[in-house]
Amino acid sequence: MDIKDIQNLIKFVSKAEVSEVKYKTKDFEITIKTPLGGNEVSYVTQPQMYAQAPQQSAPAQNMAAGSSAPVQSSEETSDDSKYVTIKSPMIGTFYRKPSPDKEVFVNVGDDVSVGKVVCVIEAMKLFNQIDSEVSGKIVKILVDDATPVEYDQPLFLVDPS
Repeated sequence: MDIKDIQNLIKFVSKAEVSEVKYKTKDFEITIKTPLGGNEVSYVTQPQMYAQAPQQSAPAQNMAAGSSAPVQSSEETSDDSKYVTIKSPMIGTFYRKPSPDKEVFVNVGDDVSVGKVVCVIEAMKLFNQIDSEVSGKIVKILVDDATPVEYDQPLFLVDPS
């Protein structure tokens, strides 16, 4: 299933006014949940690890990393191993502010706690707040504001100590 198929499925589900849809193949699984009130839509994808899955997703991740986040060398990766990564739970556009005239959610050096909003990701004209899953201090912001992000792409590094 490619990105266009996923986007079409999301559009279909949002128009169908159903609360939950699950789609599974042997290589892929996606669950789309929507409240029946229509206020907010949340998307949860759960790719399963198969031998061929990394080969298919690697070009997309490399392309996204080259356009929206600095590529890390192996030395930097080992230095960052003590940090916890906050990753994107969906495909969309990353924003550091709730709106253009507001302040950013977090900056490097800010303390975050579990449940604190760190950014929003816009998908299909819906702005989804992304909460911190860890408590600690923001060490690095890995994505530029208003750039596209992929599912599971690292967004922030947090020092949990």
